[in-house]
Amino acid sequence: MDYIKLGKTELTVSRLCFGGLIIGPLQANLSVADGAKVIAKAFEMGVNFIDTAELYGTYPHIKEAIKISKIKPIIASKSYAYSREGAEESLEKARRELDLDVIEIFMLHEQESRLTLRGHRDALDYYLNQKEKGKIKAVGVSTHNIEVVEAVAGMPEIDVIHPIVNKRGIGIGDGTIEEMLSSVKKAYDAGKGIYSMKPLGGGNLLNNYSSSMDYVLRIPFIHSIALGMQSIEEVIMNVSLFNNEDTPEEIKKALESKKRTLHIDYWCDGCGKCVERCKQKALTLREGKAQVDMERCVLCSYCSSVCHEFAIKVK
Repeated sequence: MDYIKLGKTELTVSRLCFGGLIIGPLQANLSVADGAKVIAKAFEMGVNFIDTAELYGTYPHIKEAIKISKIKPIIASKSYAYSREGAEESLEKARRELDLDVIEIFMLHEQESRLTLRGHRDALDYYLNQKEKGKIKAVGVSTHNIEVVEAVAGMPEIDVIHPIVNKRGIGIGDGTIEEMLSSVKKAYDAGKGIYSMKPLGGGNLLNNYSSSMDYVLRIPFIHSIALGMQSIEEVIMNVSLFNNEDTPEEIKKALESKKRTLHIDYWCDGCGKCVERCKQKALTLREGKAQVDMERCVLCSYCSSVCHEFAIKVK
């Protein structure tokens, strides 16, 4: 496993970051014991960096993984809090539920524009204050939007940016992948630590796994890549890829036989664009939300390309 200094921070992270969303109650909903085993396997294979968030509900899984592996990773978490009080509650919840004094990276979660950055300024100032006190080592921002990367590139108080990057630009809210990469490079050149998300577009690029991962791995201005994993087999496959090793045949066969499904997140706003896009007639609207009929769905992922909320995933 390769390790790299994360921008101008004092943190040295593995090129592969464990994406903590997928194991939690919002997606795979693994038990704490089962989720911890998956995370611990990644730690044991050299991954020293994990991304999570208050929203994900995975602090107990990470705490247990640390306990059973006896390996303490670099943890990045994030919160939607916008006030000082909310930010304090979020940080203290992370410290309490992870049983840790220090959270290495704490971020504003999913910022959408310069306007939302201004609206979260009180929370940001609180995190900066806690960085001075040593409870946080780096302060950051996660985003799906180019505008935010552009804005944060010029904010010296921001250490780390967590942007969405994949070869088709799935999930980018306000432009193309080429435009996103231009802004990410600007931030990288300004000394920001860059760890990207969604290299497989929320699972929508799983059928193009090798080329999709190769695309992101070849980008020279991304320090680390967060990749969601929900099984030990997936951990072995991804670590093998990052180590330039062949994936064991039994692991390939296990993953090829895994039944995939289309997952629609709870924040779907029922706009209906995915229903219109689906030529298989596998999607319908019920009670203001998109619903999938897996007997019709062929997992083509075309529906995800029109979802402005990035609520459609393959898992």
